[in-house]
Amino acid sequence: MNFRILTLFPEVLEPYMSASIIGRARQNGYINIDFFNIRDYTLDKHRRVDDTPYGGGYGMIMAPQPLLDCHKAALSGLSGSTVTLYMSPQGKKLTHEKALELSKYDNIAIICGHYEGIDQRVIDKVVDEEISIGDYVLTGGELPCAIVVDAVSRLIDGVLPDSECYEGESIASGLLEHPQYTKPYDYEGMTVPDVLTGGNHKDIIEWQRKAALKKTLSVRPDLLETARLTKEDILYLEEITSNTED
Repeated sequence: MNFRILTLFPEVLEPYMSASIIGRARQNGYINIDFFNIRDYTLDKHRRVDDTPYGGGYGMIMAPQPLLDCHKAALSGLSGSTVTLYMSPQGKKLTHEKALELSKYDNIAIICGHYEGIDQRVIDKVVDEEISIGDYVLTGGELPCAIVVDAVSRLIDGVLPDSECYEGESIASGLLEHPQYTKPYDYEGMTVPDVLTGGNHKDIIEWQRKAALKKTLSVRPDLLETARLTKEDILYLEEITSNTED
């Protein structure tokens, strides 16, 4: 998987993407991440990349020339399937399913906007999808870009030791994840549920499933509308819902 990131601030992203799991994935060749500084492609003698908006309004708009020339350079030499994303609060919300879809591409180009956004002609000409990480506005697209790279990279073969590392996690499984514990068993009077230390694998699996259902019902009940539930799951949810109402 190749990521080509178009940004005014590569120095913001490089440290994060050189550390931990993403950094090791780059070192081991599972993913490639290249940064393209949009300012390097402006033809303006003052290295400007933005201008005032037609029609008036507050702020500045990133101009088409630097962005389109930068995009052309970023895609140069790539082969295979390619998608260009623009990080925007107006885009489709990033979900686990969207990350899975994006992980099937060979190349992902990501445009990080700044100021009040980018010229619409850039979107019309080269952007395949606008992606949002939530219903709020940030000062730039770098943080959302990092989230997309992280969410997609961990789905690439080899980045994590096994697919079970992400298939059973919150959201990916359709439910929130069950509570997790580690040693010591007793910490300041707070103990680990005995079922987890009893050694009965069947009981542990049952406890984890019920704990995940209970947490999802409490925190994100909307997920239950599309989660793959068994008859036992439904009966358990009805039981705890009934006890709560009582």
